[in-house]
Amino acid sequence: MLTTDQLRSFKKIIQNRINEVKHELQINDDFGVSQSFVQHSTGELSNYDNHPGDTATELYEREKDISLSEHMKQELTELTSALQRIGSGKYGVCSVCGGDIAVERLVAIPTASTCIEHSPSQNTSHDRPAEESTLNPPFGKYVNDTKDANFFDAEDSWQRAARYGTSETPSDFNEEQMSYDSMYIESHEPYGYVEEIETFLSADLEGKPTGVVPNKTHEHYEAELDDYEEQVNNGTIEDTDLKF
Repeated sequence: MLTTDQLRSFKKIIQNRINEVKHELQINDDFGVSQSFVQHSTGELSNYDNHPGDTATELYEREKDISLSEHMKQELTELTSALQRIGSGKYGVCSVCGGDIAVERLVAIPTASTCIEHSPSQNTSHDRPAEESTLNPPFGKYVNDTKDANFFDAEDSWQRAARYGTSETPSDFNEEQMSYDSMYIESHEPYGYVEEIETFLSADLEGKPTGVVPNKTHEHYEAELDDYEEQVNNGTIEDTDLKF
C-alpha cells in the first residue's frame, strides 16, 4: 500500500503533467490537425503547382501531426484516469489481479494501472501490416524474376515507365550521365529485344520465320556480310571464320 505522502507526491506529478499536456496542445493548436486542409498549416494557397516530392513530405508531416496529437490525447486520458483512481483510493492497485503495483513501476510510469506481470506490453504482436498482403515490392516476388527470362518481366515494366521521367538526377548516379533519358537503372538495356538480330528478323505467332524488316541494324549486318564474303573470295579468311 502507498503511504499518504507517496499518494500526494504522485498526485502532484500527475497534475503537473496534465497541465503540461494541455498547455502543449493549446500553444501548437493541437498540432495543426484542427485545420481542414494541409495547405493551411503550410501557408500554401494551393498544392497544384507543388512537386510530388513536396506534396509527399507535407502528407508525411500531416500524418505525423495526427499521430502526435492522438498520442498526447491518449496520455491525457490516462493521466485523468490515474487522478480519478487516486481520488477513489484505487491508485497503485492492479486492475487485473488486485495486487499492489510496485512503487518503482509507478515512479517510471505514474499512469500504470496494472502490475508488471499483467502489463499489456507483455504481449508483442508479430503480425505484419495488412497492406503487405496486397502490395508487392517492385522486384523480387514475381515468378520469373529469379530466372534467366528474356521476355517482358517486372523489371522491364519499370524501365518502360521510367523512360518518361523519374525524380533521379545526374548526381544520383556514380557514372557520368550524358542524357536525362538515361536517368534510370540499366537504361542501356535494349527495349523489346535481346539480340540486335531480333530487330529485323520477324516471325509469326508460332515462331516460324516470316522475313526481314529493313532498318539500320539490318543494313549494318548486310554490310558486314558483304565484307565477309569479299574477304572469303579474296582468300583473306576461311569460311569457318564467321564470327556473327
